[in-house]
Amino acid sequence: MVKRRIWLMIALVALLALISGCSQVNQPITPESKGFWNHYIVYPLSWLITYVAKLFDSNYGLSIIIVTILIRLLILPLMIQQTRNAKAMQALQPELQKLREKYSSKDMQTQQKLQQETMLLFQKHGVNPLAGCFPILIQTPILIGFYHAIMRTREIANHNFLWFDLGDKDPYFILPVVAGVATFIQQKMMMAGTEQQNPQMAMMLWMMPIMIIIVGINFPAALSLYWVVGNIFSIVQTYFIKGPDLKSTHSGGKKK
Repeated sequence: MVKRRIWLMIALVALLALISGCSQVNQPITPESKGFWNHYIVYPLSWLITYVAKLFDSNYGLSIIIVTILIRLLILPLMIQQTRNAKAMQALQPELQKLREKYSSKDMQTQQKLQQETMLLFQKHGVNPLAGCFPILIQTPILIGFYHAIMRTREIANHNFLWFDLGDKDPYFILPVVAGVATFIQQKMMMAGTEQQNPQMAMMLWMMPIMIIIVGINFPAALSLYWVVGNIFSIVQTYFIKGPDLKSTHSGGKKK
């Protein structure tokens, strides 16, 4: 299931990158820009960032922070559901391990039986193994849309914030590193207690932050700013949702 989820994420990112890359990427975004991607994703984000910036004396960095928080609040119900689903998946790990041991043979018939029993177990406990993908499915077009909005809205790309220009790379690589660290902390909190049970999840724990740092180094600093704010929001959110579990996991580690 985890492998399928990883491949689903990779396929989605590749598809959206292909679609967005073919949508007048070098042309300024305007209300007259044609195409579904431009009209319903890029321009609304560009308009919202510009509108909020005008409320704060054309401070586009502050606008990106505010819009990011608004977006996170909008998808908060999905994130809460993802967290609850992750807790339910963690609780099912012992039973899933028993099923893997029971159907350990690698022949096709046995593996089909394992999948059937696994799905029945999920249905019995009301767990959706793909629920963790929903926030990513929503955030991926927003993330790529942010990149296009920044690159194709001159007002955004031509402004600076703190020590960096929003339309250029962070000259000191501070934002990409902070974005990667924040991603690691957020994922570590989400996966608390599951890394040893699921090697694929442990791999994702390190792979995603590294990917974000690499992308952040090569993309406009405004994109890293979006990641930093979004992940800090997620860290706070995860702490309040999984606080008791995080404390029990931490104290359990101390006892050992």
